[in-house]
Amino acid sequence: MKRETLFLKIVVFLMGLPVLALCIFVLPEIAGFFAELNPELDYLQYPFLIGLYITAIVFFAALYQTFKLLSYIDRNEAFSDLSVRSLKNIRNCGITIGAFYVVFMPLIYLMAEVDDAPGIILIGMVIIFGCMVIAVFAAVLQKLLENAIEIKSENDLTV
Repeated sequence: MKRETLFLKIVVFLMGLPVLALCIFVLPEIAGFFAELNPELDYLQYPFLIGLYITAIVFFAALYQTFKLLSYIDRNEAFSDLSVRSLKNIRNCGITIGAFYVVFMPLIYLMAEVDDAPGIILIGMVIIFGCMVIAVFAAVLQKLLENAIEIKSENDLTV
């Protein structure tokens, strides 16, 4: 295994640990806090929690695709359709997480309104913006990789 990709694989693994800890310890508390703040909307506690867990699963899927992409780079298959497919999946994961948080923004707004904490809305918007940046970056890399594969195949045919 190459040293550069080993470091990146460790970083990808370490990125997943805080999210896993949040899913286990913090998200149930947040959902309970939301139900406590808004007793008339307490029936939304579990759909809200399920939605947050779905976004966490999608996040872990994106991390897995990143890990696969780094494995392709290790095996000198960076310029392959497998890499393009991984980038496409990462892009779709970013779009999915961003879309879920756009749907959750009214609930986040209600929580911020009752608790008088406008920073919660800002955090939600940062998550949406970050997901969209990742999705656009993955789409650009996907397109560049597709063009590089096309050029490479044309060069292989001319020799």
